[in-house]
Amino acid sequence: MAETEGKIVDNKQIIFKGYIEGPPKETDMELRLGKKIKLEAPKGSGAFLVKNLYLSCDPYMRGRMRASQDSYIPPFAPGSRRDPKLQSFEQLNQKARDPVFQFFGLIRSGLPFPVEAGEKVASLPRVPGKKEFVLFDLRLWGSELLLHPFARIKVVEGFGVSKVLDSDNPNFKAGDIVSGFTGWEEYSLIHESPQLRKVEPNDMPLSYYLGLLGMPGFTAYVGFYQVCAPKKNEFVFVSAASGAVGQLVGQLAKLYGCYVVGSAGTSQKVDLLKDKLGFDDAFNYKEEPDLDAALKRCFPQGIDIYFENVGGPMLEAVLLNMRLHGRIAVCGMVSQHGTSDPQGIKNLFSLVSKRVRMQGFLQSDYLRLFSRFLEDVTGLYKQGKITYLEDMNEGLESGPSAFVGLFSGKNVGKQVIRVAPE
Repeated sequence: MAETEGKIVDNKQIIFKGYIEGPPKETDMELRLGKKIKLEAPKGSGAFLVKNLYLSCDPYMRGRMRASQDSYIPPFAPGSRRDPKLQSFEQLNQKARDPVFQFFGLIRSGLPFPVEAGEKVASLPRVPGKKEFVLFDLRLWGSELLLHPFARIKVVEGFGVSKVLDSDNPNFKAGDIVSGFTGWEEYSLIHESPQLRKVEPNDMPLSYYLGLLGMPGFTAYVGFYQVCAPKKNEFVFVSAASGAVGQLVGQLAKLYGCYVVGSAGTSQKVDLLKDKLGFDDAFNYKEEPDLDAALKRCFPQGIDIYFENVGGPMLEAVLLNMRLHGRIAVCGMVSQHGTSDPQGIKNLFSLVSKRVRMQGFLQSDYLRLFSRFLEDVTGLYKQGKITYLEDMNEGLESGPSAFVGLFSGKNVGKQVIRVAPE
């Protein structure tokens, strides 16, 4: 039995206040004190209660702050429509085994305890294709648990590293460290899912499971090796190169025998790329009046591989400088986040004339390779062949500021929030 089992505590949460247009602001979120909770996993739920230690700030989360349903990931603020097929907690658990539910791995972060009639208990996306959330109240009806709609729950959610406090799941026990999807709050109730992983002791910093050994690192790994399909001595360009993904892409490319140049938005970041991360060259794109000229200066023979993180004018300039049969891996386009008038891209005919392959991808398409990734990258780090930069913010209350800073280039390295001591 866990030492904390049965203890009743407060649960601070970061709440998403409503859909937004334009860049995110700190005032779009707020810290609030949630309802007191009892530190127990409900019997029969198959869930486990965790204390969140580290939370990840990632650009994709901006897409969840809009009402649009045309994304691969549902928005933060769900609707409140009842699904009549879900009539019991057992059926809820069965529904949660669907692939879409498994990706997110939550029944409900911050489940209130003790369970009483009227408690808010669940937030579930519907079947694939519907792209909407279903929210429920818990009602006691004899021995049956019935689920009914209630007002929106808007706790911000994302990747985190957490410590299990109590478990109703045989695969997890109190004291285990897990990495996966969780709420931006002190305590969360989560379920097992394909994206949820137990962290085995290996002397690696736990926060690295949100960056180097987490979703950003895996994105870099599969994006470079699988999508870019590199060859030795090729010319590689990485935008947003000091960020959570770009810094690892550049180091993997160097280890592969490529010539690597990165772009960043400050002189400090440019120096880090060259002096600490081992890039052959780097430039501050904000100080370049002509990006095409900057790329021709860095790549007089052209670019074989472009790892795309920003979009906009940088992509337009890259298209003019690609070599025959080059590859562009589209990981993200941070310059287009939050804009109400997305920029059209010029120079696309270069894809035809130079036979360039341009491919978007999601790391979740390659989960079969995750074990190999962990082994390879952990080994490289322990051998001193790669390093990783983090920007650590202290306290849950720092979450809104840390997240908003991603879109102005405030962070240096992977942005992480330390919620509680290990």
